[in-house]
Amino acid sequence: MKQSIIILFSAVLLGSCTKALEEQPQSIAAEVFYNTPAEVEAGLNSMYVPIRAGGTLGALYECQQEIYGEFLIGRGSHAPLNDYVGLDNTNITRVGDMWSAFYQSIRNANIVIQKAPLGKQLTDAEKSKYVAEARFMRALNYFYLVRNWAGVPLRTEANMDQIDLARSTQEETYKLITDDLEFAETNLLDNPRLSGAPSKFSAKTVLVDVYMNLKQYDKARDKALEIITANKYSLVNVTAPDDFEKLFGADITSSTEEIFYLKYARSPNGQGFPYPTYCHYPGSGFWPPGGFYTFYGDTQLLSVLRDWDRNDLRWKFNWYSQTFGLGNNTILLKKFSDKAAVTGGGNDFPMYRYADLLLFYAECVAQAGTAPTADAMEKLNMVHRRAYGKNPNVADPATDYKLADYATKDAFIALVVKERGYETVGEAKRWLDLKRLGIAKQVIQAVKGKTMTDKHLLWPIPTIEYSYNKAIDPVKDQNPGY
Repeated sequence: MKQSIIILFSAVLLGSCTKALEEQPQSIAAEVFYNTPAEVEAGLNSMYVPIRAGGTLGALYECQQEIYGEFLIGRGSHAPLNDYVGLDNTNITRVGDMWSAFYQSIRNANIVIQKAPLGKQLTDAEKSKYVAEARFMRALNYFYLVRNWAGVPLRTEANMDQIDLARSTQEETYKLITDDLEFAETNLLDNPRLSGAPSKFSAKTVLVDVYMNLKQYDKARDKALEIITANKYSLVNVTAPDDFEKLFGADITSSTEEIFYLKYARSPNGQGFPYPTYCHYPGSGFWPPGGFYTFYGDTQLLSVLRDWDRNDLRWKFNWYSQTFGLGNNTILLKKFSDKAAVTGGGNDFPMYRYADLLLFYAECVAQAGTAPTADAMEKLNMVHRRAYGKNPNVADPATDYKLADYATKDAFIALVVKERGYETVGEAKRWLDLKRLGIAKQVIQAVKGKTMTDKHLLWPIPTIEYSYNKAIDPVKDQNPGY
């Protein structure tokens, strides 16, 4: 059994305090609570509960993001996403629920930020690391919000009781995110307090991603290099497709590549990863509880799949053929599978891993300069070699990309983007990359033949926010097109 934040939280709080955390969190923030390490850590664990749920990062968030990208096509109630003209009512409701979950997590973080410094049985060192973890999670939630909705209301420990709160700008939102992450970087420890909690290096890695979204590529490059030179992480060796189970498998507790993952487990009941349910076909063998096969790929219709080198071990690991009335070119995502699952899966959700960081660094070297360097190409080749079953740390002339063939800035960045697509498919990262790079419309037109409207680039501010928050005008403050 995986021992992680979630299992600990289940034991400490879920039996008696879940309703209080979800509806009236300050009911457990009185002087009788947040005074001992166990109490504060239980409060910290509550931050992860809303975003682990199936309606958020446990499943439906990944479905939305993956269907938007160029590798997969949505089915059923997710089919309207294929039109690239914005969200229908069903999907507006879904993303509205995600908004609520992110803010529930933020609220639980704010309580710890407010109350932990007052803890009567806490040392100063404990207070610092606990507040740092809460600020890390607050920043991470706002990072998801700002990339999908743009500027949002900034709820902090200073205004938790304020219902009417105006929408902040993207710049203001990013300022809070960077301030929180820089505090977390300084005050978190090198190793997390528990599996699934952030470390100092988790904060550094999210900062890299944030700087990239702010186009501060020099800062992102330097921060990524700090992590690389710390020699704390390494790519997992792979010699056959199934070896990628060492990274994504249901029985894997951790790996040398894990920087920050959301943790799941088959037991106790209710702690499993729901995402595989949306990936698989009933009776495929990869997900015994059944499946919705919410999205699928087509190896002829989608050029990104048609052109994927079949010698790349990631191809066989990530996909399996499955016909269900759409022709023989239909494939389904196999990346997150659990053949022993009864209800929930044991796979974890890889939010940040070392392969991400290496590719971040490679891109940032080129983005911050005028051309790629040999070091940037080497970091890209480490990921590429591993994909072909080679030792990532040993040059392989037969596999490696050559700098002379991608000597210009644009050519190299395009190569990194291609490699990152193959490396992270199914991980809810592709669409955000395409938006950050400003190439979403271009890629979707080229691969799916769809003309995307600007409306599709952001989600609408949900009714559940502006119905209660009178500082937000449902017309003037709404995202374009909604």
